[in-house]
Amino acid sequence: MTRNGPLALTFHVLFLGFLLAPILVVCVVAFTPEGYLSLPTRGPSLRWFAAIGNNPEFVRAFRDSLLLGSVSSTLAIAVSIPAALAIARHRFPGREAITALFLSPLMVPHIVLGIAFLRFFTQIGLGGTFAGLVLSHVIIILPFALRLILAASTGMDRAVENAAMSLGASSWTTFRRVTLPLILPGVASGWVLAFINSFDEVTMTVFIASPETTTLPVRLFLYIQDNIDPLVAAVSAALIFLTVGAMLVLDRLYGLERLLVGRGQE
Repeated sequence: MTRNGPLALTFHVLFLGFLLAPILVVCVVAFTPEGYLSLPTRGPSLRWFAAIGNNPEFVRAFRDSLLLGSVSSTLAIAVSIPAALAIARHRFPGREAITALFLSPLMVPHIVLGIAFLRFFTQIGLGGTFAGLVLSHVIIILPFALRLILAASTGMDRAVENAAMSLGASSWTTFRRVTLPLILPGVASGWVLAFINSFDEVTMTVFIASPETTTLPVRLFLYIQDNIDPLVAAVSAALIFLTVGAMLVLDRLYGLERLLVGRGQE
């Protein structure tokens, strides 16, 4: 086995430091006691974290983003599972065209999608509604969920399903007890990736959101247009801390490797 030398290890450390430096700076600035962006030279302060709780707009936007991401990701997964299984298992006319259609949102700039959705939803009466946000987010995150579930479905051995059905299991029982557990790593990772993209989406959402349905990224975008203070850094740091905490809890309770990679050999 070839081991990395000192030069390679140094490069890796510098590269990781380059990637993590902006995140660390944001987290440090969030603890400043000053009213402007600066490092906490007079000691750390929770002033701006307390300001988040006193700002109902950010709290409401965070709640809406969580709900929007969860609903959109779940609907995208519900569409992606049968689509991925059909594409991976069968050869039929138009298969490549359908696959390209599902993946086409990756090729269209989100600003173009935002304008198109704004026009379309206004015409059908869904402009500025939560339902319109969900539909638009499902479309743009569907390719991420589909690709991962398709990868898991392509490598699945159908002999296991045939064995279950030969023993008397119904199609639904076979899917629930055999197929779904086999593709669960792709489903779980697809849901997580879809949720992240939905939660982080701002370019398209800014055209569709309304004062009643504003996501957290859009709220932050609107806030920094008129204000320059550490509140945005505090919100960003809080999201980072929540994400890390959720990953630690999930790894402790279930195991990230088991969830995203699958069961190992015992």
